[in-house]
Amino acid sequence: MRRRREEPGWLHGKPPPRWARLAPPVALVALVLAQTATPGDIELGYFLAGLPPVAAFAYGAAGTAVFAGIVLLLLGVSSLGVGHAQGADLATVAVVALLSVVIAWVRRRRDAQLVSVRTVAEAAQLAVLPPVPERVGPVRCAGLYRAAQRGTLVGGDLYDVRVGPYGVRALVGDVQGHGLAAVGTVAALLGAFREGVLDDPELAGVAARLDRRLLADTAGAAGSSNSARPAGSADPPGSAEPADAAVEHPELFATVLLLEFPPGLDLVRIVSCGHPPALLLRASTVSEVAVEPGPPLGLGLAGADLAVVADVPLLPGDRLLAHTDGVTEARDAAGDFYPLATRIPALAKDPAELVEAVWQDLVAFTDGGPRDDVALLVLSLPDAAGVGG
Repeated sequence: MRRRREEPGWLHGKPPPRWARLAPPVALVALVLAQTATPGDIELGYFLAGLPPVAAFAYGAAGTAVFAGIVLLLLGVSSLGVGHAQGADLATVAVVALLSVVIAWVRRRRDAQLVSVRTVAEAAQLAVLPPVPERVGPVRCAGLYRAAQRGTLVGGDLYDVRVGPYGVRALVGDVQGHGLAAVGTVAALLGAFREGVLDDPELAGVAARLDRRLLADTAGAAGSSNSARPAGSADPPGSAEPADAAVEHPELFATVLLLEFPPGLDLVRIVSCGHPPALLLRASTVSEVAVEPGPPLGLGLAGADLAVVADVPLLPGDRLLAHTDGVTEARDAAGDFYPLATRIPALAKDPAELVEAVWQDLVAFTDGGPRDDVALLVLSLPDAAGVGG
């Protein structure tokens, strides 16, 4: 799965850029040479006092202390011909140098703490939404995920592909909200889906299981809100609703697309719970898969007897592209929505990089990327040529 962590060190912290480490010594040499080349009545040496604070942003305490010592030596020893600081002036430079060393020490310590916290966060987020392998059972997979909240791997979208006794099943979903606030719901849905892959013989049963999971979480959250309300509290004066209604109860809901590749059959079964339809890529044509959508999950309306299962035959070379509304609802500067279906033919020339090509095109279309979570998942049977991972 391609995500932001593909950028080396994006989450673990990077060393300072080379230019930042080179700036202090280059400036030191330049100032010394400039002072040497100027007449004696022009004083440039005091500019050296600004080097220790600059060094503190790129070096540790020891490196900053080295720069501070060199600066004090050049300014305090008049025979060197660089500076003539004495008394209060030299003391002021020394205080600035000392503060720079302290700042460098504090910065390094905070950086180390931040790297540790981010490493733990990355491990936790990857445990919730691990990468999708290139092949799950007989099905080839390629996925891409981009969270709207910067610095995170998981937001309000989700997908997973699992093999079980009833074939390979895939899930693409979008829960209420995005960012870290939605991660708990994402984790609950993924856990229920993975149980359904093993236990539910029908795909509609998986949808019902997910719906029950959200309903249970909503009831639990509402119960926690009620228990947190002080006992005996009265209705707010002038309120037209009971006090219990004044408490904000979280309403959890999600749209989900479920797909199943039964063993030995050249078809895919699909259940849509209020989710955008998948796209069928067949040769040079792109079409929406006709599936009667059911209600979103979490409303108590997505039972096994209400879910509509559609059987879609697959031909050699067919690919299915499932996505979340963060793709199709992205807008350009003029306010136009991203036309995914019409852009796919031009982007599908290299099937192995289809999801990445869609993302790059989406970034260019929106001039920087959409403001919502984005999930893309490409699936095909083994005789479908060239689906990458």
